[in-house]
Order: sequence, then structure tokens, then C-alpha cells
Amino acid sequence: MKKLFALVAALAAAAALAQDPQTDLPRVKLGAGMHQIDAQVAASNDQRMTGLMYRKEMPQQEGMLFVFEYPSQQCFWMKNTLLPLSAAFIADDGTIVNIEDMAPQTLESHCSAKPVRYVLEMNKGWFARKGIKAGAKLTGTPFQR
Repeated sequence: MKKLFALVAALAAAAALAQDPQTDLPRVKLGAGMHQIDAQVAASNDQRMTGLMYRKEMPQQEGMLFVFEYPSQQCFWMKNTLLPLSAAFIADDGTIVNIEDMAPQTLESHCSAKPVRYVLEMNKGWFARKGIKAGAKLTGTPFQR
């Protein structure tokens, strides 16, 4: 019985950890015209899979930059993501290909219009409020090749 209790306790602890948002990723400063973005960088497969899941809030100037090894069509969904988000799908040179608004906790796919290596998630409506549309160019270290 003690072993069963210990197993249940360990599983409960693991489940609780799995629901902690990742907030300790490396950061990069990006520019969108006169606007500055403090973006966490999700570069590994595990980091990208977790993304912004379980976050209850995010400051307006912050976001998450997903970095992939090579350009391909990228599709995102919002499973276990509590915040409504906007995703900018970005070419290697920093040009925004398309922007998709995403509702929280849905499984609907939101995809890039063409192959990209970068996706920047911000609070929903951030790009629209700043007047940033497809064709705009972001600046920062990841886009300097």
C-alpha cells in the first residue's frame, strides 16, 4: 500500500510539473518598426512543443520566438494554451509572411502561408494594434544572416 501511495504521489507531482509554464528560456530583443519585443526563444523540440502552454498572463511587450532548423510550413494550435495569441510566421530575413489570431485551448491549425523558420507569438491583437501586417520586416539577431 505504501508503494502504491508513493507511486500516486510521484505521478501527481509529475503532472503538476508538466503544467508549469516555461519562463526561463533564453531571450532575444526584436524590433518591429519603433516597437521593441522581449522574446523568449524556443529552439529545441521540447521547448517548441511546450511553447506558451499554461501561461496565465504575459506582458504586452513580451512574446515567444519559435526557431526551427530549416524553413517548412509551420502549423500551430492552442492545446493547453490559456492566453489568446497572434502568431506571425516569419521568413529568414525577418519579413512577416502572414499573421494568424488564435483562440485559447483549441485544436484548430494555424499555418504559415509559405515555408518559414520563425514564428513569433504575441498577445492576441498585438500586431494589429501596432499596425504591423504581412510584409513588415522584423529586426534582431535571428534575422541577421
